[in-house]
Amino acid sequence: MDTQHDNALTHALAAIPGPVPPSGVIHVAVPHTSRFTVVGNHLAQHAELSLVAIGVGVHIQSLPAGAEVGIKALAARFPEGEVKIALALRELEAHGYLHRTRVRLTKGRVATRTVFCNQPGAVLRGGVAPVVGPAVRSTGPATAPVREHTRVLEPEPAAVPEEPRPVPEPAAVPEEPRPVPEPVLVPEALPAPARLPARTAPTQPRRPLPHPHALTPELRQTASAFLADLRRHAEELVLSEQDIEELAPGVAAWLERDATLDTIRRTLTADLPKPLKHPARLLRHRLTALLPPPLPGIHALAPPRRAQVTPFQTCDGCERAFRSHHPGHCRDCRDQHGEAA
Repeated sequence: MDTQHDNALTHALAAIPGPVPPSGVIHVAVPHTSRFTVVGNHLAQHAELSLVAIGVGVHIQSLPAGAEVGIKALAARFPEGEVKIALALRELEAHGYLHRTRVRLTKGRVATRTVFCNQPGAVLRGGVAPVVGPAVRSTGPATAPVREHTRVLEPEPAAVPEEPRPVPEPAAVPEEPRPVPEPVLVPEALPAPARLPARTAPTQPRRPLPHPHALTPELRQTASAFLADLRRHAEELVLSEQDIEELAPGVAAWLERDATLDTIRRTLTADLPKPLKHPARLLRHRLTALLPPPLPGIHALAPPRRAQVTPFQTCDGCERAFRSHHPGHCRDCRDQHGEAA
């Protein structure tokens, strides 16, 4: 069978003005008269944006004002998932094409205001004010042809080699003068509302699991057997071998402080949340936060000793009361009689 040739495509290529490239893409530029959008090459050929971000940016630029461009709306329109579309919107926002601000409405509601800039560099320099309105459309002749990418035409191997036929060059057609677009007066853009910082509480560092002073093999074995037996008393507390090995020092610290197994079991199994998703994390928190202090010794429980009080004595001279361990005279009488204290 001979190789099939598309005669219509051959005639279309012959009508292209200028030399045809030997390889790569060949553009068939047909001027648009309706339903078109002017897209800058700074977006279509951006060196840092991904292909998904470029496609999302071109799609948003072609939509009229007021169209829904959220993640949910774009995911319902295109086969890409919400994760890819969210990443593409962040890329456009990082490069200045997209601006999303949260505006507070009446009755305490909050809405997201989305603004798309077709030339973010010009907006940042202050040369052009952003236009808030529908996408640019034209009903007359296009001022500049927009090239469309077609499939790459690669020569297929022919059964019989043929000599290349020279392609006749079409006659030069004089270009018509293009109309100069009139400048559009647009109002100045309002400043975007400032984004308030999120009020989040600082995260507290997690306390380490308590460890005993001396973790003997007998103490570790008792703690491991106690943890493995918890599922008999609470079906939610099913622990793996690795969880038991990690939590055994915490139970051993309780046993070292003279806590009985019944006391530890009641503390760990009381008021369990339902459903319990992470039993090992709950036991780790309770073993750390509810750790009792060591039992006091006998000397710590002894009643405090009262300080010895000096008794009262009656002065032999003036009969006044004074404190002293021995009877005699008071200070005034001793000064008069010259007695030693």
